[in-house]
Amino acid sequence: GWGWWARIKDRYVELIFGFYPNEAYWRPNLTFVLMLSALAPILFPVLPRKMLLLSLAYPALAYWLLWGGSIWSPALIMLGLGLAFVVFVKVSESRNAILGGALTIGHFLVWFFVILGPLSAGISALVPIGLAPVESEMFGGFMLSVIIGVTGITASLPLGILLALGRKSDMPFLKTICVGFIEFIRGVPLITLLFVASVLLNLFLPPGTSFDIILRVVVMVTLFASAYLAEVVRGGLAGLPKGQHEAANALGFDYWKSMRLIILPQALKISIPAIVSTFIGLFKDTTLVSIIGLFDPIGLAKAIRADTDWNGIVWELYVFIAAIFFIFCYSMSRYSMYLEQKLETENR
Repeated sequence: GWGWWARIKDRYVELIFGFYPNEAYWRPNLTFVLMLSALAPILFPVLPRKMLLLSLAYPALAYWLLWGGSIWSPALIMLGLGLAFVVFVKVSESRNAILGGALTIGHFLVWFFVILGPLSAGISALVPIGLAPVESEMFGGFMLSVIIGVTGITASLPLGILLALGRKSDMPFLKTICVGFIEFIRGVPLITLLFVASVLLNLFLPPGTSFDIILRVVVMVTLFASAYLAEVVRGGLAGLPKGQHEAANALGFDYWKSMRLIILPQALKISIPAIVSTFIGLFKDTTLVSIIGLFDPIGLAKAIRADTDWNGIVWELYVFIAAIFFIFCYSMSRYSMYLEQKLETENR
């Protein structure tokens, strides 16, 4: 019968939320709903473009809802990233990309290491808006997997595109850096990078510096996925006929304009199956964090099996976990098929 479901029913909340405070479950639930709302206009262009404002604000909102504290720190971080992007685009269009990159890095360092702290403290003192803080040790279950997976997927795609363009660049210094990064990351197992994030990274930071463990893992997962995506995108770029580049030159487009309007859209279209396969692999690889002490669903399953009340419970837990992962991964696969069919229809 369905007696096995009682075993899941007793612990499903723990498998979803980990050790997150019971009274604050509304925060990850709201974050998940907002995530779907923020992704919707990106995945389905027929939706109103005004919804993209939520997409831009979502990272700061999600961080604030999940970790709590003052809302002004994540808001100012997003503002700093937005200003850095504007600086890069404006300077690159009017002068050159190297100067734009240098000014962007300078702005980034000044904003995050000089301005951010005092400005956030000042605004928080004047307008105290915040939620009760929640430590990263309380995170777990599928909530942790979704945080790491979605953040890694979202951040790795643009970084992978930049790495692919850097690898095909005519500037020897930039090309060497990108090739070295890609080959090093692809030659190292993800679990090794996670151990570096968990154990070794703090050794290279100044004494007293606190670097959140989940943030460290997200950074390493993003770097790992971006190296693989860079090769996928490079394959798409190599698959385009030279006539596309010649057509962009004939129209008088500069490098960035030709890439944005002609080359990259076609290269990414060719690469959709491989990109989605990388995303699915990345989402499944989030279970590796159980090896470094984070309680993702697999880590929680081990803890539940250690409870004497649930001796002998093995397959029920793992079938439940597998079913949830299947739903996420199958959804990504179906969306990629929908996107391919949509693009084929538009180009007929």
